[in-house]
Amino acid sequence: MSISSFLVGIIFILNMIFAAIVIFLERRDASSTWAWILVLFFIPGLGFILYILLGQNLSRRKMFQWEDQKKLGVDELIANQIDAISQKKFCYLSDVEKEYHDLIYLHLLNNDALLTQDNKVDIFTDGKEKFKCLLKDIENAKDHIHLQYYIFRKDDIGQQLMQALIKKAKEGVKVRLLYDDLGSRRLTKRFFRELREAGGEVEAFFASKLRIINLRINFRNHRKLVIIDGKIGYLGGFNVGDEYLGLDPKFGYWRDTHLRIRGTAVLEIQTRFILDWNQASERHDISYSENLFPKDISAGNVSMQIVSSGPDSVYEQIKNGYIKMIASAKESILIQTPYFIPDASILDALRIASLSGVDVRIMIPNKPDHPFVYWATYYYIGEMLNSGVKAYIYDNGFIHCKTIVVDQKISSVGSANIDVRSFRLNFEANAFIYNEEIAAKLTRDFYDDMKVSRELTLEKYQQRSLWIRFKESVSRLLSPIL
Repeated sequence: MSISSFLVGIIFILNMIFAAIVIFLERRDASSTWAWILVLFFIPGLGFILYILLGQNLSRRKMFQWEDQKKLGVDELIANQIDAISQKKFCYLSDVEKEYHDLIYLHLLNNDALLTQDNKVDIFTDGKEKFKCLLKDIENAKDHIHLQYYIFRKDDIGQQLMQALIKKAKEGVKVRLLYDDLGSRRLTKRFFRELREAGGEVEAFFASKLRIINLRINFRNHRKLVIIDGKIGYLGGFNVGDEYLGLDPKFGYWRDTHLRIRGTAVLEIQTRFILDWNQASERHDISYSENLFPKDISAGNVSMQIVSSGPDSVYEQIKNGYIKMIASAKESILIQTPYFIPDASILDALRIASLSGVDVRIMIPNKPDHPFVYWATYYYIGEMLNSGVKAYIYDNGFIHCKTIVVDQKISSVGSANIDVRSFRLNFEANAFIYNEEIAAKLTRDFYDDMKVSRELTLEKYQQRSLWIRFKESVSRLLSPIL
């Protein structure tokens, strides 16, 4: 037997083994299973390397633990809210809360997402304004600064933010920075040296022991959170990089949505950060202290829940929240997302809503930052057009925000895209907001963006070239693993 024949035989056996693992052991959904089988058998050799890098299934274990959480009394508060809602004794402060009590109950019961009713929310749609405000809040910090980003670049805004953190650390403010090891893979230890020497702490989420290859390409921490003094919280779509200020010629103006929150919801964001930090940290675990969870921080009347999801969860929490919102719609659904690769449940929910007379509008970018993802998005948008959904291509740069607004009453803003990766593979965090003023503001933003967008009609979509159809077809087959 020749060496080449032997190698072909080994590759065939490996493909069979991995196919058996995908089918029988990992309990994947059918679409993902078929996608991996296609990859394994149509790209022999390279297929099982891709499976090792991308196909690992994170066991559904309790990754995030913090025993000190009991000291907050959150478990008791959640149990009381669940009991009060189920007994119809909960004190709702608005008609919107009453109308969407089942959505609130869903997040409470399955995600321990406490409903807080005393928040004030500022909405940022421009990166320069967001970072200007963030840098000001950092400058005014007195006790601690916690930052968590998927992407943190060492460009101009990254350096500016780092110098602000170093300055505060030297003043005695406790600074902790958590970044995703893959999303921020160009960072080096040297970049953080001065911050660490000033007393700051830095950790990487799912750090790789190999300099070039991270075997956990999937299961990335996609959250973007900042907590300052336990009183101010940031959550949304902006990462740290010059492109998010609209300074990258490839993308042009960067359109995103980010929230600045004051009120009790900040304590939920703080808890989320601590859970993520302690999972990543080997030496600097955070213990409970009162300064991290200040009392009497009520700031307004906006009600919200901070909902987290990830591959360690039994349920796809944020996706379930999206489906519940879509199913509740009576008049309108407005969606902005850079990636639209929904599974069958989201597709059916949107299709049913549109066929029921709900005005469903979806806005996507006009250019790809990930080609396969973009063409899969284009395919699924075409699917939606057949059921009467209106689609808009944003032409004023690149749209990266992840927002849903239903009936101008409730909304969701955060880090989760409408794609399989956000629902099943990434660790995400969204705010589900029960407030008509916030929903109205996000609705106005959507219609303002429509002025710099073009509608993709069914007629225009059907006129696309054979080359685009080919790219769509290939990307659609790969969509369950994108």
